Amino acid sequence: MRIEDYALIGNTRTAALVGRDGSIDWLCMPRFDSAACFASILGNRDNGRWLLAPKDEPKAVRRRYSDGTLILETEFETAHGAARVIDLMPVAEHRDRVDVVRIVKGINGTVSMRMEAIFRFNYGRTVPWMRRRDYGYNAIAGPDAVALRASVPMRGKDFTTVADFEVAAGQTEWFTLTWYPSHEAVPHLREAAHMLEETEAWWREWLGRCSVDGEWRDACVRSLITLKALTYGPTGGIVAAPTTSLPESIGGPRNWDYRFCWLRDATFTLYALLTSGYVDEAREWREWLLRAIAGDPKDMQIMYGLAGERTLPEFEIPWLTGYEGSRPVRIGNAAHLQFQLDVYGEVMDALYVSRGAGIRENEEAWRLQRELMDFLETGWKQPDEGIWEVRGPRQHFTHSKVMAWLAVDRAVKEIEKFHAHGPVARWRALRSEIHDDVCRRGFDAERNSFVQHYGSKNLDASLLMIPLVGFLPPGDFRVQGTLEAIQRELLNDGLVKRYSTSTGVDGLPPGEGAFLPCTFWYADNLAVAGRYREAREVFERLLSLRNDVGLLAEEYDFRAQRQVGNFPQAFTHVSLINTAHNLTRLQGPAMHRSQEPAIASTNESHPSDRR
Repeated sequence: MRIEDYALIGNTRTAALVGRDGSIDWLCMPRFDSAACFASILGNRDNGRWLLAPKDEPKAVRRRYSDGTLILETEFETAHGAARVIDLMPVAEHRDRVDVVRIVKGINGTVSMRMEAIFRFNYGRTVPWMRRRDYGYNAIAGPDAVALRASVPMRGKDFTTVADFEVAAGQTEWFTLTWYPSHEAVPHLREAAHMLEETEAWWREWLGRCSVDGEWRDACVRSLITLKALTYGPTGGIVAAPTTSLPESIGGPRNWDYRFCWLRDATFTLYALLTSGYVDEAREWREWLLRAIAGDPKDMQIMYGLAGERTLPEFEIPWLTGYEGSRPVRIGNAAHLQFQLDVYGEVMDALYVSRGAGIRENEEAWRLQRELMDFLETGWKQPDEGIWEVRGPRQHFTHSKVMAWLAVDRAVKEIEKFHAHGPVARWRALRSEIHDDVCRRGFDAERNSFVQHYGSKNLDASLLMIPLVGFLPPGDFRVQGTLEAIQRELLNDGLVKRYSTSTGVDGLPPGEGAFLPCTFWYADNLAVAGRYREAREVFERLLSLRNDVGLLAEEYDFRAQRQVGNFPQAFTHVSLINTAHNLTRLQGPAMHRSQEPAIASTNESHPSDRR
């Protein structure tokens, strides 16, 4: 199946991908970053899956989420009737237990159903011990165990647990899968119907705090629910995606593990939560951030584990053939060892935004910010791997320097607005020094555009952040020139590529799809420049790429007309929420973040010049 043929269910500790064919093809338990027990999405059925679908080929398949929830409903229509499969994971914010519930309801006629569970622990490699119990079946492999229970008879066949049954109109059958540590007793049975009611109530209560309205409320609500599902409840950390190694280019090697928490998303995420009514979640994300980065500023990483873990070693799994043959399959992420200057700007801006939003100040926050500034006073001059985590040589990336400027700008404004204590005169001078350096070395007058890195002639979509963080006003001729250059060279079929992968700057073979968050930034640029009609067209184009249940991956292959990259992607959904606010509010996140540029420009165009 295509990546967009999957839907998400989760419990704020981990998540599963459910295909249109009724198969759960990816599930890690008990955490997002645990080893998968169903990994067929990265291999084949022998790497583990859990199928629940009609025996006969369905004539039609329709999917939806139950209103305001993460409860998936898949309706299968066959020649003999119709049945609905309801998939959910009861939210487990304050307990270690992980349950997956699958309920089959007959709608009309009689449908012959098939259940097939193939457990393969350790990312599809380990066949567990299977034992029949009075409650159903038990599977054990090393530290992991699962109990599979059902309302219908099950049997073992060729290292697979199967059940064949029929559902008539009005009839209901159920299956539950419960993970537990193998050294502990089997958890008690919880009724499937009760878990359904409990989960439905939990999500609708959570959605009751949503303040989003307007024409794009439904899209924002689905994105907010997805963002909550990707939040690790015990700590407040938000994973970039629940998957690893879904390729950025089908058949290629750009396959990464995204089951970690990136700092580059910090301010965008705060805005998405705060402007949508979720102050508690914003506070928890801020607290996770402070705990994760505590320590020596020069050792700050670009990403951390769910609880702030620092060691995320990367290795390859040879026994998985990869999604549609896209190898290698990677576990862990070596980019956690990289130096990326832009994260300092993200952290400083996130803490500034949280203070401005009235989130109770953490007494350690300003001390930490002072230490970050001590490092940046000289550290900003270093080359880095940049926002895109290149695996080629370090460069003086223009976006990285802009974000270093942002860090200093926010430190100055903390003093000016909130009366924090610090060497404001020295920091103002540093802010001007970085600004002058970027404008002198990062702008190519011949191209009339900022460039990817100092000395380069190439473009980069991260340059779209220049007006969005207030480095220069939207009407500045250099901002406008950069926007026009990106439109000419990085825009394809209305979508924005990150950069040209044929230059070799990232140390990888060329080829990837359009990066969806960058296209949202493109819409934001049009909006802050007053080009709202064009911005709306771009936004509507992006909304049209969502799958049938409103989910988006990281990228889109405009040639193959399909989603690519890890799925669903938190950063993409965060960007969707923020752009919707930018187009429906006088002070959306982009306008708010970019207001009061520290250095005014004399080159801003007259409003009548704006298209």
